[in-house]
Amino acid sequence: MRSPQLALTLLLCLYSIFSIAQNNASDSIVSEDQVIHTKSDDSITDQFAAVTLSGDTLFLIRYSPNEYPVKYRAGQISQRLESLSKNYKKGIDTIYSKKEESFISVMYNDEIAFIVTENDARSNRVSTEKLAEIQMAKYRDALHQDTKYDLSTQEWLKRIGFFLLSLLVLIAAFKLINWLFKKLNTYLSKFEKKFLKNKKNIFKYFIPRNTTNIFVFVSNMIRYIVLVLILLTYLPFMFSFFPWTEEMVSKFYSYLANPVKFVFFGFIDFVPNLIFIVVILFITRYIIRVQKDIVDDIETEKFIIKGFPKDWANTTQKIISLLIWAFALVLIYPHLPGSASPAFRGVSIFIGAIVSFGSTSAIANIIAGVVITYMRPYQIGDRVKIQNTTGDVIEKTLLVTRIRTIKNEDVTIPNANIINNHLINYSANVDKNGLLLHTSITIGYDVPWHKVEKLLIEAASKSLHIEPEPKPFVLQTSLDDNYVSYEINAYSKEAKKMALIYSDIHKNILDVFNTAGVEILSPQYIAARDGNLTTVPSQLSNDSRSPIDKIVDHLTGQNQAIKVKTNQSGKDS
Repeated sequence: MRSPQLALTLLLCLYSIFSIAQNNASDSIVSEDQVIHTKSDDSITDQFAAVTLSGDTLFLIRYSPNEYPVKYRAGQISQRLESLSKNYKKGIDTIYSKKEESFISVMYNDEIAFIVTENDARSNRVSTEKLAEIQMAKYRDALHQDTKYDLSTQEWLKRIGFFLLSLLVLIAAFKLINWLFKKLNTYLSKFEKKFLKNKKNIFKYFIPRNTTNIFVFVSNMIRYIVLVLILLTYLPFMFSFFPWTEEMVSKFYSYLANPVKFVFFGFIDFVPNLIFIVVILFITRYIIRVQKDIVDDIETEKFIIKGFPKDWANTTQKIISLLIWAFALVLIYPHLPGSASPAFRGVSIFIGAIVSFGSTSAIANIIAGVVITYMRPYQIGDRVKIQNTTGDVIEKTLLVTRIRTIKNEDVTIPNANIINNHLINYSANVDKNGLLLHTSITIGYDVPWHKVEKLLIEAASKSLHIEPEPKPFVLQTSLDDNYVSYEINAYSKEAKKMALIYSDIHKNILDVFNTAGVEILSPQYIAARDGNLTTVPSQLSNDSRSPIDKIVDHLTGQNQAIKVKTNQSGKDS
């Protein structure tokens, strides 16, 4: 009993395998590319075999020594075409060719109908493309032959009814779109009036002049574009109900479908690269965010690194962020669409050249800003003098440094200029002994030097914001032809009030020397410029003589007698 049962089981298995092989046409088509060497005499003697559809011959397959036997191939293709063509729908199903590496596939929608190999083309002495075009045309004609015009009256009425129904839908869609845009235009007209009246809205300057209802104009343009798109996509569907327009509709839809398929499948192929790019960007942004948090804590002194000043944190973070982004771009670049194309590389080189040539000064300022940051010649709030500009530092970036002068003027200085010129920081040592302020005056040789020093120290000590310790001191800087130059030096910890302190010192010097009757010969004093013997206000007398008489009396010795007489008359009065 076991032997008949075993034999029956084997027969059933073989029959199932044979049935699966017959029904799986895709596998049979793909196997046509395999090179089969056979010793069958039939494959050599039978040079042609017909591919049929519904009993009619479509085209002949010529014998090729490196292909399946022609009868076998023709039978497989015929069976495949019969299976695909059972549910053929005009205007919906499409027949087209698809180029592969060594063969061309004739496609029925998204399934392979049959393939044309290089051996087939060589046997027929035509190109592969030409042979595929001929066989595809014969297959398409055979599909349309029986059903193109052979329709019943009921079928014609049904198709005309569908056409009229689709026309009504199209008209209703047009009316609905026009109604919606009419409502939108009414709203836009009101909005535009408010938009143009807003004095703070900068976008109104981009609207063309002498133009009314620009927003309505844009809305109408969009409406026309929408209507045209609907018309182009809907009309082929309407005319697909008639046999004589089916082929035209199929071509039109193929023109629309091919770009859409290209974009869609291109995006599908790009998805793995897109995921890689998103992951890189996410990691990069996460690292940058962590850096910013660390910088914020360093600047607020919540996180202290020994030997790392807090004013270095921001610049260091920018440099590291730039390096991280550059590294991320290097990783992302090969995964961008078209990055390997010559056009993409050419544009990249062109942009790089423009940036290189156009940002020379900017790069110089950035490098100077980095150097200044780590040199630390000044900090925010310091009173400095850069070139001929004196003021307080209010901002420093990688490109420029901004200074607010004592006249409340904001001056922007490029960092490259700061590196190439000298810089004076008045606030650097204020917290120690203070800033040493100094000013010079000239006094004649007739005044003893110790008296001048005493008067200068007294004037400095009376001035505002002068430190008592260390005490002010005087230096004799030069012995000139007509006078001696004295320099008073005093310490102050108010570097930002230098202008006020200097003004107060000068006022006190004038008051102290005037009270002591000492004449200040600064600037250089020219004797007898108006006949006065002194420039000290407290020593001047009421003398009505002319300048010439004063000079003559001074030279003849009569000036003293006149002076005594004048003083006496003043007392008597």
